[in-house]
Amino acid sequence: MRTTLTLEKDVAVALERMRKVRKASLKHVINDALRRGLSQMAAPPPPRRAVRTRPVSLGRCLIGNMDNVADALAVAEGESFR
Repeated sequence: MRTTLTLEKDVAVALERMRKVRKASLKHVINDALRRGLSQMAAPPPPRRAVRTRPVSLGRCLIGNMDNVADALAVAEGESFR
């Protein structure tokens, strides 16, 4: 099958570099890259590893009421905040 591709510059540079390393034709390098990329895209994603976090006791709340931000800042920064 014949087709025309417009490659972005970084892709064209990578293909040309690969062509020189492999000493192969551009057609062969592009077909190989497409085969590998398409099979990787079609494969199911690898299973995710479970992440566990350990609970840590932070102690009791030192501020009686967290609803009023001004009160919380006054306690955290001292009364000079007001």
